[in-house]
Amino acid sequence: MTVSSAERKVRASLPMIRVMQSYMPLTLAHWLMKRSMAHVRMDAGVARESVSADGVPCEWIIPQNSPADLALLYLHGGGFVFGLNSQHLQMGACLAQKMGVRTLMVDYRLAPDHPFPAALDDCVTVYRWLLKQGFSPHNIVVGGDSAGGNLTITSLMKLRDSGNPLPAAAACLSPVADLTEKGGLNEGIKDPLLPPKATKFYSESYVGNSDARDPLISPVFGDWRSLPPMLVHAGEDEILREDANHIASLAKAAGVDVRLEIYPRMWHVWQINLTLPQAVQSLDDIAQFLRSHLAPTLHHG
Repeated sequence: MTVSSAERKVRASLPMIRVMQSYMPLTLAHWLMKRSMAHVRMDAGVARESVSADGVPCEWIIPQNSPADLALLYLHGGGFVFGLNSQHLQMGACLAQKMGVRTLMVDYRLAPDHPFPAALDDCVTVYRWLLKQGFSPHNIVVGGDSAGGNLTITSLMKLRDSGNPLPAAAACLSPVADLTEKGGLNEGIKDPLLPPKATKFYSESYVGNSDARDPLISPVFGDWRSLPPMLVHAGEDEILREDANHIASLAKAAGVDVRLEIYPRMWHVWQINLTLPQAVQSLDDIAQFLRSHLAPTLHHG
């Protein structure tokens, strides 16, 4: 089993990220993330535009020659408490380029100041805004990592229950699907990236005074019927691996076309480390999956 030098390098940085998640004040983390966002350089041939989607701030990432009528709606992770950051923006740009599709990244409201259902409401608002802009639901796919994976699934459930047409497909990267105290914590797994102290804080911040068993908070308690085709990626060494297994089996039991991939040795949302061979492999698979479900205009590509 060969471990790439890129993997060794990223792995060496994980303990420091664990410590920062547990002890860095949120205000400082937000300030640092905002600063890094201002300095993100897009590749040549990729445009970045800020837009307000019915009041929700978003970023369009538009690769050159991408069709005007196709979109990936991307919901970033960050434990519901961290906003859109430079790494998510770069990963979104990477996916946009691999797919040849413009990508709309949602900068939803954050807990603990804005607990459930604020983030979910924002994501649903942005999807409905895309429909108002003339995007056909068949021409939209949705993806999200971690908390954004949760919001991907809960948005689909909420849209379905509201009678809205659903997007063509969805991809979830290391999704969190059970925010109850029993949820998401694999006995015996020490996640290289996510410390238990931080995950408890993230969950409590988002749940607030609501019931963690609400299906729109913990979709493992929800109705999975009639959801679009779904791809789920998780890491073998992450604390949320069981969430991924659980939702894949729930979706399958409800008749959803779902595929689950567990990546050996990988940790939570390894895909944001674009130097990792496993990140490239995962993003290639996600891009191919989402593209294959978009309208036929892409299929000659």
